[in-house]
Amino acid sequence: MLSLSTRAAGVQFRRTLATHASAPSEHVAKATRHNWKRKEIKEIYDGPLMDLVFRAASVHRQHHDPSKIQLCTLMNIKTGGCSEDCSYCSQSSRYSTPTKASKLLEVDPVIEAARKAKENGSTRFCMGAAWRDLSGRKRGFERILEMVREVRGMGMEVCTTLGMLSPEQARQLKEAGLTAYNHNLDTSREFYPQVITTRSYDDRLETINAVREAGISVCSGGILGLGETDADRVGLIWEVSCMPEHPESFPVNALVPIPGTPLEGNERVPHTTLVRTIATARIVLPTTIIRLAAGRNTLSEAEQALCFMAGANAVFTGEQMLTTPCAPWDEDKALMGRWGLEGMASFEQPNVARKEGKKLEHSSRSSEATGTSASL
Repeated sequence: MLSLSTRAAGVQFRRTLATHASAPSEHVAKATRHNWKRKEIKEIYDGPLMDLVFRAASVHRQHHDPSKIQLCTLMNIKTGGCSEDCSYCSQSSRYSTPTKASKLLEVDPVIEAARKAKENGSTRFCMGAAWRDLSGRKRGFERILEMVREVRGMGMEVCTTLGMLSPEQARQLKEAGLTAYNHNLDTSREFYPQVITTRSYDDRLETINAVREAGISVCSGGILGLGETDADRVGLIWEVSCMPEHPESFPVNALVPIPGTPLEGNERVPHTTLVRTIATARIVLPTTIIRLAAGRNTLSEAEQALCFMAGANAVFTGEQMLTTPCAPWDEDKALMGRWGLEGMASFEQPNVARKEGKKLEHSSRSSEATGTSASL
């Protein structure tokens, strides 16, 4: 096991590069709370912006290497035709949008896309299918399981977002090698019915519970700009803070209004709102990866920099994010070079490594036996 001690901003932290996770330190255990009150989170969110960013940056440096960013690539493996009525989504069959429905992709083009992403520095490959759930999709699910096995075999973290899951489906995904499952709560419980009516908040929580119980890392966050209030943004963070385990990843999306959807006329969320949400999430979810997701391409370099100072430490990079634009790899590499950042290795995040422990140990032993280095 390789370890590296680093000093940043006068605060020493220890980063472990390993094929399995070390036991969390007493400091980290104490720092991770699951009993936050909404009032406490609201007081953090409402604080002076510069103080809020400074506090979040300090928490970030206690639990993460501030020079590292996780690079992820997201591919739509089945586009459009979804029966849900998510009012922000161009893939709903209920709306007339530029997005056209297509069938589930074959395995080969997905694996080729994953190889390209890996060559460009992405260490997590995410696959999204526009479905409400997997009911009646046995052959399609078997194909997805093959995709998961193939991508995992490349040494990458692999994530899917496929709608609602049963405990058995989650178990099969875990056995295939799935690292993480994305299932966003989107917003607060109170505002949620104004955005989606075809599945409930509790439906979403049930899927998250099934994923967690299967031993898969949870990726769950929200979308800003749906018409919600600051209280709803606080409510979203409070919901995930109360989970038995904080999500391994908390995506923060800025709505990209799409013509034909009910929210096509919504205005871009203010950058300061994005920063406040990221900073508050960093303080409340200290060990979680905060993922700056959809809408990042609308931010200037200076605006992005403030988001990362506030605690964001992951991005989607590549040709496209499902149906919205994404920053190309070359642009992101140049940006990271200017900022002095580098990409995380696969399975470098301790919360992920902890859940992947046995698989990573097996991979390491296999690599040693064949005289090759383990893929991280």
